[in-house]
Amino acid sequence: MAQREFRLPDLGEGLTESEIVAWKVAPGDRIELNQVIAEVETAKAVVDLPSPYAGVVTRLMVDAGVTVAVGDPIISVELGDGSGTADDAAPPNLVGYGATAEAVSARKPRRFADAPVVSPVPSQPTAEVSPPAETPTRRRAAPPVRLLARQLGIPLETVEGTGDRGLVTRADLERASNSSPASDDDSTLAPVSGVRKLTAQAMVASAFTAPHVTVFLQVDVTPTLELLERLKSEAAFRGARLTFLTAVARAVCLALGADPSVNARWEEGGIRQFRHVNLGIAAATARGLLVPVIPAADTLGFRELDDAIGELVQTARAGTTTPAAMTGGTFTITNVGVFGVEGGTPILADGQAGILAVGAVARRPWEFGGEIALRSVVTLSLSFDHRVVDGAEGSRLLAGIAGLLADPARAFAF
Repeated sequence: MAQREFRLPDLGEGLTESEIVAWKVAPGDRIELNQVIAEVETAKAVVDLPSPYAGVVTRLMVDAGVTVAVGDPIISVELGDGSGTADDAAPPNLVGYGATAEAVSARKPRRFADAPVVSPVPSQPTAEVSPPAETPTRRRAAPPVRLLARQLGIPLETVEGTGDRGLVTRADLERASNSSPASDDDSTLAPVSGVRKLTAQAMVASAFTAPHVTVFLQVDVTPTLELLERLKSEAAFRGARLTFLTAVARAVCLALGADPSVNARWEEGGIRQFRHVNLGIAAATARGLLVPVIPAADTLGFRELDDAIGELVQTARAGTTTPAAMTGGTFTITNVGVFGVEGGTPILADGQAGILAVGAVARRPWEFGGEIALRSVVTLSLSFDHRVVDGAEGSRLLAGIAGLLADPARAFAF
């Protein structure tokens, strides 16, 4: 029977590498066409990777936790009867995963599990170095793991590998690091990948490209909270979450509809204005910060918007948000209040001109009806791109959002 090596495909969005989060199969398993064989983390999401072949798994060529370049072989499969021969089988191109690996990367793939990695010799950069014979003390490891070992100052020869045929994995190094005596400065360097790596790159690009301006406003949101409590008892909203975040999202959509200058982005040819509000909601997850998007949120009713936010947050925390669900945003809300924070200076999402940070709602002494009373007060922080929006426009938008939250009954159409 023919053997096939499956190479990591292009998962779209121009990504060049992915990390194998977990294998769903093992050597000796019989698999079907399109069966999920692994969970793979790109810089944007964790996705299921289906098999382009049916047959028996003969070898996993990369350990879980290893970052793999597009085009690198990751699994070997012995094809079942009737699957064709080595001469007539074409390279697979998975639907939705972009071009074939050969079209993306023409370089020779690395075989992490086949051959020992030979470190380059600085004094002889052009010399061809032959790999030394395998010895009991030499440890096999993928290049990212060797790099991490150097960063942690741990000799690979001292680490017992638990991977395939003694391969040293990232987890082996982490265990060795935890059991080793602390260094002089008692610090370690943690590799950054996946969502956190992309977030860092996007934040740097935004902070050093768009001139940020942030304005702040405190507002009495007691009427909004009281309205939400009344709505929960109505039949039309039975079973709805009706959180304060939904009210803020509704206010943002209405305010942007009345003053759409911030619902835009800067481009070299001018300022692109958007007709609908594609609302990003920042969600803190175990994998890092995700910002899934509700398309055309301004067209949704209050109950529909509440349901959309609930589904969006649940999907993000479950780690099943797709890369497509995090694209196309025109304005973002980040709810820092869930951490007890009053406010801040949020950084714009790349390609957007506005982001609103919502602080914690707190009971405070406040002037109300000519007297001092305890009221529910929140701080709103709006950052905007000063190339797109001037101070008057940004301040007017923030005041509009605050006005709707201070007196929601006059504007919230349900």
